Amino acid sequence: MTTLEVRHVTKVYNVRGAGRMKALDDVSFALGSHQTIGLVGQSGSGKSTIAKILTQLERPTSGEVLLDGEPIPRAGKGLRAYRQRLRMVFQDPFASLNPYHSIRHHLERPLLLDRVVPRGQVDAEVRRLLDRVRLDPGSVIDRRPHELSGGQRQRVAIARALASRPALLVADEPVSMLDVSIRLGVLNLLAELQREEGLGVLYITHDLATARHFSDEIMVLNQGRVVERGPADAVILDPQDPYTRELRAASPDPEKHFGRPAATIAGGAQ
Repeated sequence: MTTLEVRHVTKVYNVRGAGRMKALDDVSFALGSHQTIGLVGQSGSGKSTIAKILTQLERPTSGEVLLDGEPIPRAGKGLRAYRQRLRMVFQDPFASLNPYHSIRHHLERPLLLDRVVPRGQVDAEVRRLLDRVRLDPGSVIDRRPHELSGGQRQRVAIARALASRPALLVADEPVSMLDVSIRLGVLNLLAELQREEGLGVLYITHDLATARHFSDEIMVLNQGRVVERGPADAVILDPQDPYTRELRAASPDPEKHFGRPAATIAGGAQ
C-alpha cells in the first residue's frame, strides 16, 4: 500500500507588477493505492500547481509532501526513485510526445532508464504496454506521433506513464483536448488500469461530470483552497459550497450528467 500525503501546502508566487499571489492556501489530502481522487476547479484554481508540486517541478512555500510517511527527496537517486513511483499523464497528447521519435522510442526510454526489465526483454515489454492500452503493437510501434489520432497518442502517453510500473498517477486534464466522442473510452481505460494495477490516481479536471464518472472521492478547489470534498456522488448530487453548486449548474445537461451515474462503455483505440 502506497500513500501520498499533502500536508498544509501553501504556494506563493512573486508576480512582477502584481506582488505576491497565493496559488495554494493550506491544502491537505492523502491519496492511496486503489483510490481515485478527482480534483475539480476552474482555470486558475490551483489544480496545475498541485500537479507541479507532486511531480517536484515546483516546491511548496510551506507545508510538505510525504510518500509513505517520508519527505520527498529533493535531488539524486531518492528523487529519481520517487519519480519512478509517481508518473504524470499530461493534458496535451500532441505536445507531450516528441514528434521526431517513434512510439517504440517513447516506451523504450523509461524502460531502459529505470531498468524495469532486462535489455533483452525491452521489445516484448513495449509490445505488452501497447496491448495494455488497447493499441495494436504491429501497427503503431514504428510510427511517429503525428501519424496517430489524438486518442491513440493519449493511449501511448498512458503506456509511457505505466512503463516504470508506478504506484501513483497524476492525470492532468487527460481528455480535455480529445474529441468528445472518444473521451469516455480513454477514461474507461484509465479506470480499468487503475483497478487492475492497483494504482492511486489523482484526476485533475474542470468537469464535474467526468470526475463523478471516474473518481471515488472529489475535492473542489477554488482560489487555491479546498472548499468541498467527499464521496463523488455526495459532492455532485448534494453540493454544500456555493462554488460547487455553480460548477454543477454550469453543466450543459445537468439531468444527463447528474441524474444518474455515467454509463461505462468499452473504449476503442481511437
